[in-house]
Parts: sequence; C-alpha cells; structure tokens
Amino acid sequence: MSSKVKRTYASRSDQFKTDTPTPLPSPFSSASSGKRKWPFDELHSQVASAKRVKGSNSKLKSKQKTLKQLHFCIDQSTVRTCTACKLTYTKGAEDDEALHRAHCARVQRGMEWGKEEERDKASAGVKEIPNRVKLKDGKKGRVICVDATVGGKIGSKLSTLLDTINVALSASALSPEALRASKAYLFLLPAITPNKEKIVGCILAQRIENAMMIASPSSYGSENDATPSSRPLVTVDDSSGLFCYPELLPTALGISRIFVTSAQRRKGIASCLLSAAARTFVHGCVLDPKDGQIAFSQTTGDGLALMKNWGQGGVRIYDEDHC
Repeated sequence: MSSKVKRTYASRSDQFKTDTPTPLPSPFSSASSGKRKWPFDELHSQVASAKRVKGSNSKLKSKQKTLKQLHFCIDQSTVRTCTACKLTYTKGAEDDEALHRAHCARVQRGMEWGKEEERDKASAGVKEIPNRVKLKDGKKGRVICVDATVGGKIGSKLSTLLDTINVALSASALSPEALRASKAYLFLLPAITPNKEKIVGCILAQRIENAMMIASPSSYGSENDATPSSRPLVTVDDSSGLFCYPELLPTALGISRIFVTSAQRRKGIASCLLSAAARTFVHGCVLDPKDGQIAFSQTTGDGLALMKNWGQGGVRIYDEDHC
C-alpha cells in the first residue's frame, strides 16, 4: 500500500525559497567579522571622492539664479509715460527701463563731448564757429558745425543724438538724401568733469529750394471760425492755427530739427544756433530770416514760438520730404 505524501505550508515554502544575496563587504566593517581588510589608501580615496561630490553639489546650488515672484496686477497698467522726457515704456521690462534711462538722461542733460572727439574733429571736418557765446545765465559755450553724414566716433555720437531728437519730437528719421544735404550745428557747454563738455543743443540745417509763406491772421475767418475765408490755404497745424499760402517761393535754408536739453532751455541756445547757421551755412552769404530766406519744417509749440520770435514773422514753412 503506497503511502500518501502530506503537503504542509512548510514544504511549500521550501519550494519558493531563493538564495539570499550576499552583502557586499563594507569598508567600515570591523576586523573581527572575518571579511577582508580595506587598505588605508583606498579607504581615504573613497572618503575624499564623497566629499568632492558633496562640494560640487553645494557649488551648483549657489550658482543657481535667484528667481523673482511676479504677480499680475489687472487693475493697473504697466505702461508708464515719463514726465521728464515724455517717453512711454513698460515698467518691469528690463530692456524697456534701460532704454528709458539712457534716453531720459540725454534729453535732460545731453551727451558728452570729450578728448576722443577733440582728437577726431580734424579728420571729421568739424568746424568751430568763431566767438564764444555767453548765455543769459552767464555761462559761456561754443558752437561747432559738422556734416550730418560724418563717420567715425563723431558720426556714431551724432547718429545717437539724432535718434534721441527724433524720439523726443515724435519725428520720423530723415532720408539719406536729406542727410547728405544737411549740416549739424552743436552747442557745447563745459561739463563738471575737467576737459569735457556737454552737447546741450543741436539744429539740423538743410539746403532746400523752395518753401511756403505763412499766412497772416487777417487771411483767416472770424475769431470763432478758424477756417480760411478769402484764399485757399494749406493747413500746417490745426491746434496752433498755422496756415500757409500754397505758392512755393525760392528759399535757401531749411531747419529740419531743433533740440535743446530740458536743463538748458530758455537761455538763448536755440537762437544762437540758428544765427550761426544763418551766417555760415552758405559760404560768403549771410541769410536773413526776415526776408524769407530761411524755413522751418516741423513746428511744435515751442518751435512755433521760436520761429516767430527769432524770425520776426519772416520764416517760412517747407516739406522736408519734398524740398
């Protein structure tokens, strides 16, 4: 009679037993454990390697850029308009704020004219207008003239200055043809730093052929009606009520840009630059604004007042794109 095999949980567990992995020898095990001994040099190198890994991790953590938490503010606009330079920029945008700081500094205090510009002025064809100018506040400066298309360091500085003027006046850049026919007159004042000056004023004078004469107030309608009544006139500026007769008259000199830093206005700098251009733009011929020999292109509120005061009613208006 065959005997039956009795299965128990103990017998089943024996079938599924697996070999237990032998633990790796530890470098820190004692000598009495029967394991092999680790050489001191090998043990020291492993400890040093662990320290290096830990040190590199801490350096990586220290090099990580500190992040800033930004928040949306839906009830307030991030667009700002500077009261000093009138430039609109986005607050919080690093590029916008950097551009605004540079532009605002040039509008308020001007640009530097130093030793490097003085060394390059002979090769750049810079001409100094004789006689130092005394302003209304007693300060003395000088006027220089240079072609608007000059190159080199002076040309780069002049290009930056013209870009600043165009932004400040909300004007478009002049065409290459207009620049080739133009000269820049710069007013320099001594700076606080020795042997350095500041460009605090600039006008751009351009050779033109014709311009329009400004219509007298008697050519308008009644005081309550700003529309012209008798002759057809060309509207130059509705806000200031500036109109011109459409006939084109021969005119020699056009002033396309006038700029004075905000810190130096109301001191006679613009009038000084205009007078220098009238005397020297055409060699051997002094132009008289009262005779209609000089014209302005763009007229802001301040430019219109300057045109009336300096030109004594004889300054004309021209189109800088079709002159």
